[in-house]
Amino acid sequence: MRRILAVLAVAGFALPAWAQQSISVSLDEAQTLTFPAGIAAISVGNPAIADITPIDTRHYFILGKAYGATNVLAVDKSGQTIANIHVSVLNSRQATVTLQRGTQRTTYNCASGHCEAAPQPGDGKDSFDTASGQINNHQAAAKAAAAPGDTK
Repeated sequence: MRRILAVLAVAGFALPAWAQQSISVSLDEAQTLTFPAGIAAISVGNPAIADITPIDTRHYFILGKAYGATNVLAVDKSGQTIANIHVSVLNSRQATVTLQRGTQRTTYNCASGHCEAAPQPGDGKDSFDTASGQINNHQAAAKAAAAPGDTK
């Protein structure tokens, strides 16, 4: 009798099969999550690894922010958990070349026979800092050019 009650108790709290899925997201890329019903609240276990942004009550963007694993927990209006999705953030490895010089590593994104530095966690400090600095300077210049300014 206890066994039957235990099975019924577990079955009553079981999530639907779609809600127990695992997904992989590439670092610095986004995917869309779609739920079969509206979500009242959603949370990421470790927001340093992934971020979630609502589109509407059923659709969300999930962004891979750092390598690792976390989960996304979604609840309905009554507070019932309707999804607990395991999220792995991985390197996409698409058109990526890794150059190893002794203990120093540098990562490049390559397309059409041309490669550009693409700093990744784990790259050597010198190459990572140089490429990151150039990227930051480029983004700052773009923001400054796009900012409303005085037109004389």
